[in-house]
Amino acid sequence: MSAETLPPPSPVEEPLAGRTDSRPPLPSGDRSGWGRLFAPTAVVAAALLVEWGLPHRQAVPPTRLYSGLLVGLLACTLVFAIVGAMRTRFSPWVRRNAPLVGGVAFLLALWNLVTGNLLPLPYFPGPQRVLLSLYDDRTMLAVSTYHSLRLLLAGYTAGVAAGLVCGILIGWFRTIRYWGMPLLKVVGPIPATAYVPLMMVLFPNHFLSGAALIALAVWFPVTMLTASGLANVPIAFLDVARTLGAGPRYLIFRVALPAALPSIFLGLFMGLGAAFLTLIVAETVGVSAGLGWYLKWQQGYLEYANVYAALVIMSVFFSGLMTLLFLVRDRVLNWQKGVIRW
Repeated sequence: MSAETLPPPSPVEEPLAGRTDSRPPLPSGDRSGWGRLFAPTAVVAAALLVEWGLPHRQAVPPTRLYSGLLVGLLACTLVFAIVGAMRTRFSPWVRRNAPLVGGVAFLLALWNLVTGNLLPLPYFPGPQRVLLSLYDDRTMLAVSTYHSLRLLLAGYTAGVAAGLVCGILIGWFRTIRYWGMPLLKVVGPIPATAYVPLMMVLFPNHFLSGAALIALAVWFPVTMLTASGLANVPIAFLDVARTLGAGPRYLIFRVALPAALPSIFLGLFMGLGAAFLTLIVAETVGVSAGLGWYLKWQQGYLEYANVYAALVIMSVFFSGLMTLLFLVRDRVLNWQKGVIRW
């Protein structure tokens, strides 16, 4: 085809070629986009109407912590909606998280409506009573959270250290794998909570027995997935490193372990989930402080508002630690972006 017969360039190509802003333009007149931004504000306003306008069969405490929370949430969602409608660097973040905020507000309204009119006290307190318990018992809850964090970190650190050592030995050395894998298959699948009597005999100190119980729960998934990751390292990686003169130590710590990091992080996540479950059991069998101990103590006095307050603290506490581990994973495995789907 000659130069004279080439079609003229599209008029859309020149503006795109000279454009330096990589952010997509905000749609003008996009009703679905505007509705997505202001939907959380509408849901929070509906939650306020449920709180102020509908009668409640449950006796509501005189304080208005829940109403104040909804008013603050209404102001925040309105500000976020205005920011999301403007062309700022925060607009994509606001648009992405607006449905999540609306979902939380909807669940709060549903919780308030159902507990206020259908479910009986003291087993199903409303959000107002739970917020009041969080405020009145904040000192005890803070102390319990500190003790749980200390016990969890001690057991998780010990379990990760033991799991990495055992996983490297089993995954790299054939002789150790021959003897260690059957033992791992026999001991590992037993729930860590089944070892409570044994740990209380081996460690008379309640803190040490709880930490050992958590470490045992973490040890199995970390060991299994570390060994599996090392065993599945492509043999070509090792052959190339040996050709370049790498020794055994270099092969383990500079070739095999970095290649097995995705599998190792999977074991860390599974171990953290197992540690959360074991923590609550460990704190109910002798530990004199912690969120599990507080939960059992308040349940014995039928203070279910305090029980739900402890559950709220647990959810924030556990999800925060899981998010922190995700951030570490994203930082260490940054090279995976563009290679696999995140």
